[in-house]
Amino acid sequence: MSDRFSPPVWVAASSALESLVTDLLQQPRIAVDTESNSLHAYREQVCLIQFSTPSADYLLDPFALPNLESLAPIFANPHIEKIFHAAEYDLICLHRDFGFAFASIFDTMQAERILGYEKVGLDAALERFFGVQVNKRFQKADWGTRPLPRDLLEYARFDTHYLIPLRDLLQTELEAKGRWSLAYEDFRRACYMNGESAERSSEPWERFAARRDLNLRELTILRELANAREQIAAKLDRPTFKVVTDDKLLAIARSVPKTKKELANLGLSEKQLGRWGAEILAAVGRGANAPLVKRKPAQRTDEAVLRRLDALKEWRKKVAAQIGVESDIVLPRSFLFTLAERGADEMKSILASSPTRLEQYGEQILEVLGG
Repeated sequence: MSDRFSPPVWVAASSALESLVTDLLQQPRIAVDTESNSLHAYREQVCLIQFSTPSADYLLDPFALPNLESLAPIFANPHIEKIFHAAEYDLICLHRDFGFAFASIFDTMQAERILGYEKVGLDAALERFFGVQVNKRFQKADWGTRPLPRDLLEYARFDTHYLIPLRDLLQTELEAKGRWSLAYEDFRRACYMNGESAERSSEPWERFAARRDLNLRELTILRELANAREQIAAKLDRPTFKVVTDDKLLAIARSVPKTKKELANLGLSEKQLGRWGAEILAAVGRGANAPLVKRKPAQRTDEAVLRRLDALKEWRKKVAAQIGVESDIVLPRSFLFTLAERGADEMKSILASSPTRLEQYGEQILEVLGG
């Protein structure tokens, strides 16, 4: 499928970056995507940034460039629309690695969700609108590899090549269905976050702390195991699940093995035993003798809040079924929980960033909340 197109422009030198920026600054809209190495590294990072204009596809290698500061004004420019497919993850990664802030985006996946499409992956969109079939065998590729194979580069360029015409087709459909204003508000709200993600737990074991099938001694052992796994993964620069998976970590914490043979019985491979068996057993020993961890006390939610939350969930489910979309399109999660907590009196201020939802559903929400 690549024979019909000019080769993508490889951007791995300062002069090429300067030419790219010059081109992008002249465009009213550009397509953007990123590739990261979350499946292959301990600390995920952006390994490739793709851009497309109506006349060219660019593949930028962030490893080869001293900095990408010249791109910041483009991402923050409200007069240059940045088109993503499934923008949230890209925004988080670009902000995390380069500090970019964002203005004026169009998310083709969110547009499809608002339109009620069931399959909203980019491969489905390319086949549906352009008759293009993408080879999925590269979806789990290691984008941190250098040099990147030619087939991988050709695959990457198709993540942005069609986004500009796809964006135009989707806006036309959104307008025809009377849903453009809703989509526009969601795109604008995505920029407010500027790629921010929720804080990670201060310690790796804490994400298991809410499990009631683990007693405090098992949690204490799990803390030591999780810390040891983090240290091993960091040294190897690989994801933690490629050291020991969560299910095996939990099994070890429950069984408290004392020998490598017992670890083998829990499913650890000979390779894992040979490389990390001693460290794992040492962590078990520390956890078995350490002072018990303390769970954070569960925060009890007010009964009135729970009632409002259940009522809102039931209401949005019914409305979503009527218009053929998923329930969070009617009322996103952030609005849902804030409305349940604060009640009817603050509805207008809560929905201020989505006046379309306020106009369409405000009276119904007030009724549901009992206001």
